[in-house]
Amino acid sequence: MAIAKAERLMNLALCLRGTARPLTKRELRSSIEAYIEAGSEDAFNRMFERDKDDLRELGMVIDTVESLDGEVGYMARRDSNRLPPITLDVAESAALSLAAKVWQQARLAGAASGALQKLRAAGMPLADDGQERSNALEPRVPAGEAAFEPLMLACRDRRPVTFGYRKSNAVRTEIRQVEPWALECWRGHWYLAGWDRDRGDKRVFRLSRIDGKVRSRSGAFTVPVPSQVAVREAVAAWAGENATDRARIRLRCGSGYPLRARALSCRPLNAEWDELEIPYGHGLGSWLAEFGPDVLVLEPAELRADVVERLRAVAKG
Repeated sequence: MAIAKAERLMNLALCLRGTARPLTKRELRSSIEAYIEAGSEDAFNRMFERDKDDLRELGMVIDTVESLDGEVGYMARRDSNRLPPITLDVAESAALSLAAKVWQQARLAGAASGALQKLRAAGMPLADDGQERSNALEPRVPAGEAAFEPLMLACRDRRPVTFGYRKSNAVRTEIRQVEPWALECWRGHWYLAGWDRDRGDKRVFRLSRIDGKVRSRSGAFTVPVPSQVAVREAVAAWAGENATDRARIRLRCGSGYPLRARALSCRPLNAEWDELEIPYGHGLGSWLAEFGPDVLVLEPAELRADVVERLRAVAKG
């Protein structure tokens, strides 16, 4: 229903803005499919009046013009419905450029590129192509997971979803029913925060662990969406960022640079291994398991057992 109304408002706005003379209700009804399908004249009149009021609330200036024979027409003059000039500073332009790069591997890559070209044509201070090619380092936000786009749309439209999900220490995929709240990229991976209906609690899901298609469900959310969804903080806590203890590991030389960046201490053991002391908190085992044979947990014993169990689960397939 929301999509149908948005389409109807867009069609009405295009008709009113594209005409060179005022259009009567009769002409508008014969031009817009949703109005043609209205069951009766009264139903059309109520729908039209609501739509006209909605467009005015959105800021569109609609003139009501009465002809010589007393017939009322409507139009939205171009000079009354022009947006003010767009002005962006360098930081805002850089943010837009980076946001457009999110779509570099998604279906809307062409639309994002076209939008940036229009901004450049309007004189916006976006980085020129020559400068972008000469940069040695360039920020990128990958969005290659197939689940990214349907989940982004579900977050926007507040639609519940279902998908298969395999936890890092699980052998089988489980079906999850989720009310999606927000997406965020953290350490090169995309995460979804939302309400897990089966568990009756908020959860964070890594998109790369979603198996199969994301399917939309009908109906409204059962719990209110928080005013602020701290996805990164939730993932960081789950991954042991808010650690209160320490762990000792061996790390193969020339590997595991994210672990090295967090290390409290690091000393070489031999030509193949280094020994590191790192912060230890909930979820660290899941992260260490991702490094496979390049990490050997020394202590504590429960962390070592957790990593071994996760690796065995992966080996069993």
